[in-house]
Amino acid sequence: MKYIRTFNESINRSDIDSICEIYNIKNYIINEDGSIDVDGDVDLYNKKLKALPLKFRNVIGNFYCSYSQLISLEGSPQSVGKNFSCYKCQLITLEGAPHTIGGDFNCSVNKLTSLEGAPKSIGGDFYCGYNQLTSLEGAPQNISGIFNCSDNQLTTLDGGPKRVGDVFLCDSNNLKNIDYLPKYYKELSIRNNPISKIIDLFTASNEYGRISNKEDKDLIMDFTYREMIQQDKLLANRLVEFLDDIGNQKSREELIELLKNDYEIR
Repeated sequence: MKYIRTFNESINRSDIDSICEIYNIKNYIINEDGSIDVDGDVDLYNKKLKALPLKFRNVIGNFYCSYSQLISLEGSPQSVGKNFSCYKCQLITLEGAPHTIGGDFNCSVNKLTSLEGAPKSIGGDFYCGYNQLTSLEGAPQNISGIFNCSDNQLTTLDGGPKRVGDVFLCDSNNLKNIDYLPKYYKELSIRNNPISKIIDLFTASNEYGRISNKEDKDLIMDFTYREMIQQDKLLANRLVEFLDDIGNQKSREELIELLKNDYEIR
């Protein structure tokens, strides 16, 4: 059922009604500025839209506009009570995105180079993987659930969230250190980054097997446990110093000695 509020005469109410009917949008109110509030979901999934067909203000339920040709989120609601997904569009900016999301926000598989314009408040997970991000500037600072920025072009975590309630995923980027990690997070994954390649080198059977001293092997294994990498920036940054020339025997031995000195072992 529709509920219509008085609005400016320049706004064509019948056009808005027609568009809502086409996209099966129900239980809406037309505001004075021509925007609409929706007491329920808006499902524009796989509609191949190049622009949102209406100006939304508040949506109580979910808002889906994934699998479209959108390059902008202009017209998006200011607030969404549940989930917002603009997955696999053609977005080059998040300007126009909702300010607050009660559930998850998913802008993965777009053409974003920045998170400027992202929602400031997220009640659930935040997904921005498979873009072209070079910075996390603009990201929400407090994520209740998962934060996934994997498969981008990040060289630093600067600008990222300060708190992640669940997993912080930053696989397959170009991180060379783990500075600017969130102050709080439950679990970290930084696979397939320069920072993790050296770990792979020491734990891969063909390289690890070349270390003849058992105590040195045990030492390397101790240092490469994920929990240690998560918590120890000194170790991670020390590993990176040797990334470029770690393939030769001398630098491997030097690294072991430096790790011993850093941690006053034996």
